[in-house]
Amino acid sequence: MYGFDKITDRRKTGSLKWDVGENELPLWVADMDFETAPEITEAIIKRAEHGIFGYSIITPEWYDAYIQHWKKHHDFEFTKRDMVFATGVVPILSSAVRKFTTPAEKVVIFTPVYNIFFNSIINNGRQVLECPLSYDREKHSYSIDFDMLEKAFSDPQTSLFLLSNPNNPAGIIWSREELERIGQLAEKYSVTVVSDEIHCDLCDPGYSYTPFASVNELNAKISITAISPTKAFNIAGLQTSAVVAKEPVLRHRIRRQLNTDECGEPNVFAIPAAVAAFTKGEKWLEEACAYIADNRSFTEQYLEKNILQIIPVPSHATYLMWVDISQTGMRSDRFAEELRSETGLFVSDGVQYGNGDDHIRINLATQRERLTDGLSRLESYVKKHF
Repeated sequence: MYGFDKITDRRKTGSLKWDVGENELPLWVADMDFETAPEITEAIIKRAEHGIFGYSIITPEWYDAYIQHWKKHHDFEFTKRDMVFATGVVPILSSAVRKFTTPAEKVVIFTPVYNIFFNSIINNGRQVLECPLSYDREKHSYSIDFDMLEKAFSDPQTSLFLLSNPNNPAGIIWSREELERIGQLAEKYSVTVVSDEIHCDLCDPGYSYTPFASVNELNAKISITAISPTKAFNIAGLQTSAVVAKEPVLRHRIRRQLNTDECGEPNVFAIPAAVAAFTKGEKWLEEACAYIADNRSFTEQYLEKNILQIIPVPSHATYLMWVDISQTGMRSDRFAEELRSETGLFVSDGVQYGNGDDHIRINLATQRERLTDGLSRLESYVKKHF
């Protein structure tokens, strides 16, 4: 058993998440409050003890760790030839936008989606073309409007689609059939797909995701996939990830752009940490996913019992909970701002994700004690005002 209930003080450690006021509780940015797998820490310490921190190469063990993990856990087979190292998934997204589009062209995204998708498009002088997911307010569930997606792909200025698979922030696990239809439309209109699969290992026990490129040869031909151990093993600060691209031209182009952007070389801990995660961290990850699933169930039950105006969107992936606050009548950015000001609870407003004005995002990857504290603060705020 790993100690997921252990409280580790992250204040005054240079933590983005915990750079907050003394009485504030941050349940916002997507990193965990769990110490990573000890096997990863041991690998880092062993590398540090060597005492020399020169330039690093991509080792054969790095390639094999990814290949075997995806084959075993996700039934997705690829080879060393198909892989490119990158310092992070966000750099992959930005490099892909620069390489596969020209200025002022349109990049399609489903919304709500990870807010950095917007940044990667806008900051590079391209246009965001939102394809809002259809929201069933009675079932609190999302679906793809394929007619709207086809219209977006058929736009002569559209050349790229960024997919969050599974979806952040809503935790949607896309079905094989949905991914196949996306691929068919993308091929029909010559749209390249970039699938961000950084959250893929964070599924509840009994659930699994489908890699976009694993669906069929067509999907593999028109896409590149961004994968990484950083979310699943809480090592985002080590900056290590990979591109999988089976189509040689796409792979060559993204490799060239990542190198042009100076995002294709590892730091000294990036390789050993990733290898340790995928080869020695399996048991830790299983327990982490189970703990998060228990936190999800606990939160759903707490909200149903104590805060009826706050309704979670059912999901089985990521450690994030997408929560419907429409019954409060408040826009989510104002709700989140006042919640933080009055109670110290820091959550993410849904406005920044697009199509989320009446939702907030809560990070469940924390100790039950902290989560209970956060829910208590949320309850006190809602009962005071609504």
